[in-house]
Amino acid sequence: MNHNMVAILDFGGQYAHLIANRVRRLGVYSEILDPETPAKTLKGYKGIILSGSPASVYEKASPTCDADIFKLGIPLLGICYGHQIMQQQLGGKVDSVAAKEYGLAKFRVKKAAGVFSKFPKSSQAWMSHGDTVIKLAPGFVVAGITEDCPFAAVADTKRHFYGVQFHPEVTHTAHGMKLFEAFLKITGARRDWNMTRFMEEEIGRIKAKIGDRKVFLLVSGGVDSAVCFALLEKALGKSRVYGLLVDTGLMRLDEAKKVKIALNKAGFSNLHVASKGAEFFRALKGVTHPEAKRKIIGDLFWKVKEDVAKELGLNGKEWVMGQGTIYPDTIETGGTKHADKIKTHHNRVDLVQQMIREGRVIEPLAQLYKDEVRALGEKLGLPKTMVWRQPFPGPGLGVRILCADKTVAGRPTDFTLLNEEIGSYLRKHFKLFDCVLRVLPIQSVGVQGDARTYRHPVVLFTALRDWDKLEQASTAITNHFSQVNRVLLALYGEAGCFLLTPSDLNPARARVLQKADDAVTAVMQKAPRDYGIWQFPVVLLPVSTAKKHESIVLRPIVSTEAMTASFARIDWKVVGQLVDIVKKDKSLSHIFYDLTHKPPGTIEWE
Repeated sequence: MNHNMVAILDFGGQYAHLIANRVRRLGVYSEILDPETPAKTLKGYKGIILSGSPASVYEKASPTCDADIFKLGIPLLGICYGHQIMQQQLGGKVDSVAAKEYGLAKFRVKKAAGVFSKFPKSSQAWMSHGDTVIKLAPGFVVAGITEDCPFAAVADTKRHFYGVQFHPEVTHTAHGMKLFEAFLKITGARRDWNMTRFMEEEIGRIKAKIGDRKVFLLVSGGVDSAVCFALLEKALGKSRVYGLLVDTGLMRLDEAKKVKIALNKAGFSNLHVASKGAEFFRALKGVTHPEAKRKIIGDLFWKVKEDVAKELGLNGKEWVMGQGTIYPDTIETGGTKHADKIKTHHNRVDLVQQMIREGRVIEPLAQLYKDEVRALGEKLGLPKTMVWRQPFPGPGLGVRILCADKTVAGRPTDFTLLNEEIGSYLRKHFKLFDCVLRVLPIQSVGVQGDARTYRHPVVLFTALRDWDKLEQASTAITNHFSQVNRVLLALYGEAGCFLLTPSDLNPARARVLQKADDAVTAVMQKAPRDYGIWQFPVVLLPVSTAKKHESIVLRPIVSTEAMTASFARIDWKVVGQLVDIVKKDKSLSHIFYDLTHKPPGTIEWE
C-alpha cells in the first residue's frame, strides 16, 4: 500500500490499535510494529507514536525500543508507558507513586507549546497508570498537569518530541483527537486513508488468501459477524460463503429465532442453525472458573462447527473457517507481543490459534474496531438495525452468569476492616455520611494500567442519587483501594452479610438471567431516550444475604470501540422502572447498578 505512514510501536498496551484507529480516522495510514523495530526500518515513516504497556519501564524484563529512533529527526509522541520510556531513555526518571490514576482526571495546560498550542486550558482526560515521570529529561518542559500527576504532558518543541501520561486515543479524553490532529500536522503526513480504500484492499486480500476455496463462517447475528458475512460475499459471491449460527442455550430469550429472521431479511440465505444448548450445558456442568468457561465454550463452538460440516458433507480441504473477530478480541487475549491477557475470548482459544497458524482461518475484520466495523457495514449496504445492534458477547450469558466453587462458596468472608476504611474515606472526602459499604465475596475481571486484575466489587448502600457525585466516589475508590476494581450502587435489597452460593452454569440459572435481560430490554425500548447506551449487560451473581437467592447487576455502558467505556446515566425514574420489573422474580434478593468505567473494570464481568 502506497500511503504516507505513521508507525505505532506497540509495547503491549490495551489501546495500541486504538491509537492506529484514531490516526486512520484522521486520514493517515498507520502500522503497528514491535517496539524493538530497528531505527533504520523506521526512517521512511512520517511520525512515530510510542504506546502504553502493562509493564514498568524500570523493570529489567520490560519492553524497550531502539534508542536511535530519537536520532532520526522524526516527530515522536509518547503515550503513557511510551511517554515514560521516552523520558527514561533521554535522561529522565520514572517511578511508582502512591496515588494511582484510573479513569477520569482534570488536565490543565501549563505551557501551550507544539501539539498543545491549541489545547483548551482545562479539559477532561482519561488516565490508567500506577507509574509516573518524576524527573524530566533535558530539553523538555512541563506542558500540562493533573491533580495527582505533575508531568501529565511534556514537550520538546525543538526536536518535536511530545509525551502525555493520559490516553488521547480514548473517547473519554475530551480533546484527544485535537492532539493527534496537531501531531499529524507536524509530521506533514498526507491524508489518503479511508474506509472505502480499506474495503477495496481487503477484498483483494480475501481473494488472494481464499483462492478457489470456500468459507464456512460462524455467525451470531451481531454486527461483527454480519459485516464479515457481507464482506466475504462481496469478495467471493454468495455461493462460496456458508453461515452457521450455533444456539448454545446461552443466548438471549428466543434469540436464535430472531437472528435467523433478521439475517434472512438482510439477504443472507446461505445459513444453517444448529441447536446445541444441551451439549453446552453438559460440558459446563460443575465448571466455575471464568477462563475455564470461556475455553470450554470456545472449544465446543469449533467441535460443533466440525460436526455440522460433516453432517453437511463439506470437504475440509475446500473450506476455510471464517470469523468476525475484531481487534479488542485479540488484544484482550494478549494477542500482541507484550500485551497482558485480560481474558480469553471464545474466538481466541488454543484450537483457534493453532488453526490460524496453519492458515485455515480468515478474519477480514481483525484489525478493525467496532466503530470502523459499523462504518464498513453501512458502506456494504446492511440494514441500520443490524449495523447498530447492541453488541453481545460470543460466549453469551456464559460470561454474565458468575459461578462459585463449593470449596469457597458458603463461607462468610470478613471484609469488615476494608468496609470501614472505604466508608471512612467516603465520609472524609465526599461527605457521604449515610453510606453503608459491603465488599462482595466474589471477584470479576478488570483492566488497570493495561494489566488484568481479578478483584472484588464494593457496594454502596446510600440514598444519594447524583450521578456526578457517584462517579467521583467510584473513581476515587478504585484509585485508592487496590482490593477492589468495581463499585456498585444498591438499588434493591438490604445491607446484610453477603454469602456465596455454590453454583455452576445450568439451564435454570440461564432462564433467570434471560427473563431479567428481556425485562430490562422491554423497559429500555420504552424509555424517553437511549442515554447513549452502546451495550447493556445484565449480570447474575450467586451472592445474597438470604439462602438460595441471587443478585442482579445492571451494567449499561457508553462506548464506541469497546476499549474504554463509562457507565450510562439513566434517568432515575427509568432506573426505578427497571428495579420494579426485575424484582418480580422472587429468587432475586438484590439489584445493583455498576458505577465502574473501563478501566478499571472491563465491560463484561468475566
